[in-house]
Amino acid sequence: MFSNSHPLSNSSPLCSQSPQPFSSRSQSPPSATPPPQSPPPPPVVVSPCAACKILRRRCVERCVLAPYFPPNDPIKFTIAHRVFGASNIIKFLQELPESQREDAVSSMVYEANARIRDPIYGCAGAISQLQNQINELQAQLAKAQAEIINMHFQHSNLVALICMEMSESQEKQLFQSQQHIDMSCFLDDNSLGCSWEPLWT
Repeated sequence: MFSNSHPLSNSSPLCSQSPQPFSSRSQSPPSATPPPQSPPPPPVVVSPCAACKILRRRCVERCVLAPYFPPNDPIKFTIAHRVFGASNIIKFLQELPESQREDAVSSMVYEANARIRDPIYGCAGAISQLQNQINELQAQLAKAQAEIINMHFQHSNLVALICMEMSESQEKQLFQSQQHIDMSCFLDDNSLGCSWEPLWT
């Protein structure tokens, strides 16, 4: 039994000495350079959208304003922000599905431009002006159509009058030609009696 315990006592220092090389390797700084495939990709610097740049805030990854207010067109957001305000624009876009947001932004920018040009009526003034133009054009179109119908009626009357005059002139020519028929081939009573007179004598 002592002989069996003695090797165990000799093996314990070996076990205690075995982790030393690993600990010395872990404490020593790495001397080898990493391979070229291992370095992490450089951080991508994304320019903030025009809305976040004007509002002076950090543009997050999924900014609701970024797809519709690019950084190269800051006037677009400036006009909309001046009339509606950034919080109202964000709230309005969040309530809409993504398929309708682009049209909504275009409408807001158009309405903001109209409101800046005409602070009293805004888009209603532009719509009223366009409606007046439509009414004027419709009146001009109706007048032109009436003139075309009148011209067609006059043309049809003129054609009918010309046809009537041509038919009357043809009837007159026919009547005159019937009156000028040569009657010399027909004999009158006096000439008939004279020619047959010798036969009765």
